[in-house]
Amino acid sequence: MKSSIFDKPLFRARVDKNNAKLFPEGALGYLVGPILALVSNSFIASYLQKYYTDVLGLSSWAPVFLILLQVLSVVLVVTGNLVVGRLINKYNTKAGRARPLLLISLPLLVLAFFVIFFFTPMKASSGINENGLITCIMVAIGYNLYFSVGYPLYYASHSALVGLSTRDSKARGLLATLSNAAILGAMGVCTMALPFFIGTIFDEPTRAYEVLKWVALVLVIITIIGTILEFAFTRERISEEQLEISSHQTAEEEAANKVGVRQQWRICSKDKFWWIMIVFFFLYQLGGMLKNCAQLYYCNALWGLSGDINQTIKEVNDLGGAKSGLLAIIGAIPTALGMVVCWPLSNKIGKGKLILLGGFIAVIGGVLGIIAGDNFILAIVAFVIKALGGAPAMYISLALLADVSDHQEAKHGIRSDGLSMALYGAIMVGMTGIANGIISGVLSAVGYESTVAGMTSPEVATAMTWVFFGGETICYAIIALMFIFMNVEKYSKEDREILEARKVQSTQAQ
Repeated sequence: MKSSIFDKPLFRARVDKNNAKLFPEGALGYLVGPILALVSNSFIASYLQKYYTDVLGLSSWAPVFLILLQVLSVVLVVTGNLVVGRLINKYNTKAGRARPLLLISLPLLVLAFFVIFFFTPMKASSGINENGLITCIMVAIGYNLYFSVGYPLYYASHSALVGLSTRDSKARGLLATLSNAAILGAMGVCTMALPFFIGTIFDEPTRAYEVLKWVALVLVIITIIGTILEFAFTRERISEEQLEISSHQTAEEEAANKVGVRQQWRICSKDKFWWIMIVFFFLYQLGGMLKNCAQLYYCNALWGLSGDINQTIKEVNDLGGAKSGLLAIIGAIPTALGMVVCWPLSNKIGKGKLILLGGFIAVIGGVLGIIAGDNFILAIVAFVIKALGGAPAMYISLALLADVSDHQEAKHGIRSDGLSMALYGAIMVGMTGIANGIISGVLSAVGYESTVAGMTSPEVATAMTWVFFGGETICYAIIALMFIFMNVEKYSKEDREILEARKVQSTQAQ
């Protein structure tokens, strides 16, 4: 077996070898570290579209380019994630399969941020960039460097850590809850705190262009700190177990036992539980990104007008941003409550059943939002109900996917973590582009412009209400129907017994 730089003691995990514990592994490796590492992506997910439409003005002078960039780049995003999945599947080190990729992603993420916010020029009124060609080229490079290369390396490996952390289903459920809470925490910073400063950040385009450089620099520093924390305080016990077994094998035996993507696909393609999870992640992320990316447009359109005929863009963003922040803060209460109750509830009634129940609750909230989304009080009520229903999907879905992988391993002798995480990462990253592409198309269709009138027209208000509430509601309705058939957990006890017996047999044989 070839050695790697990640086999060196410098890269060893700083947590207990045998048991996954709340501290420091859970608290630092799955909560604090990822929150810091994911804040930059939450900013990108929430405000990159606004940077493109309101600062660079792409929706006005290059709307077709913006739509095609976000939609067609999904091909590169999927390719990037499949490559990362192969890397996770192919290489195992003493530091694990996924953890090394966290560190490898860092320089690429930093470079992507600099291309997006520092190296991309605004369209000039005259000169070499008068037609905006250089702007479009740099936007395309920065967008794909981030979404197709840097972020897939981070996110696919980050997402694989829960499934590779331990075979203890309850401990894995705790880590999954913390991991998803980190996503919520990072998103909360950008949707609850930053909206109150949106008027300052997204002021007049030329000023906003300069302010965003400082914002990007701060985000880069936070990302570096968070990623290093996550790397240091996580551990892949299943990868270590597999590495230990392979260390006693000959090169021929090791090669024979390597599981390729094709072999994983043959098993996954016939597994209904796996398909339910993949379609679930697609719908969950699509609905969530439509909501997140449309939120500020929705709030600006509905509540950005002050009645002053001399109102400025900054004032629209201030009013809409305040409503957006308040909506996010109140909506975070049931989501935070879900972090506390989902784990014990899932142990009692099952992860699949809890997601099913939550899906129906989310649909009720979404329908209310579609009907009464122009009333702020009712919009808050609808948002809270929908957030409460979505909590199980947020917190325990990765643990359920790990149960599916355990079932496959017990049944077929191999795990599909590489393929599953590649597709999961492609979905989680790619849906940002799909959602923004949909929003770009809708905004272009209803005549959105970076002016007070263009941001607050009745047409924009109606369209964004449907995107903000309607998109996620439709997705949750389909999820609820699918999860009627999700019952992989009934095999969990038997699967654990098979895997434990197989492990003992392998150890005795050595």
